[in-house]
Amino acid sequence: MITAVDTNILLDVLLPDVGHQAASLSLLHQATQEGSLVVVDVVASELGAQFPVLSDMENFLRSVSIALLPMSLTAAHDAGQRWRHYLRHRKGGRERMVADFMIAAHALHHADRLLSRDLGFYRSHFKDLHLMEP
Repeated sequence: MITAVDTNILLDVLLPDVGHQAASLSLLHQATQEGSLVVVDVVASELGAQFPVLSDMENFLRSVSIALLPMSLTAAHDAGQRWRHYLRHRKGGRERMVADFMIAAHALHHADRLLSRDLGFYRSHFKDLHLMEP
C-alpha cells in the first residue's frame, strides 16, 4: 500500500505540535508498516521552508521512510480542473490554494490513500480519495 503524506502531518512531527505530534507519529509508523510513504513535489517544497540546508531535509525524509514521487501530467491536470471548479463555485470563506488540490490529486493518481489532518476539505472536493485519518 502506498500512502501519500500531507505537509501538516510532517510539520506535526517536526515543529512539534503538542496536540497532534503523537497521533501523527503513530499514523506514520502504521502507514510504514502497511507499505511505502511518498510526498509530492509541493509537499517537499512546503517542508523545505523548515530546513535551511537540503541535506537536513533529505535526512529527515529518510528517517521517516518517505520518498519523493513527482506528479504526473494527468494528476496535475486533474488538480487544475478541480481547482477551477472550486474557484467558480466557492461562496466566500477561505480560499484554497492550488497546492491543496495538487496534494490530493497526486494521492488519488499515485497512491492508495492520503494521510492528512485536513479531512473536511479532501472529503468535499475529492470524494474518490481514500483518506487515512488521524
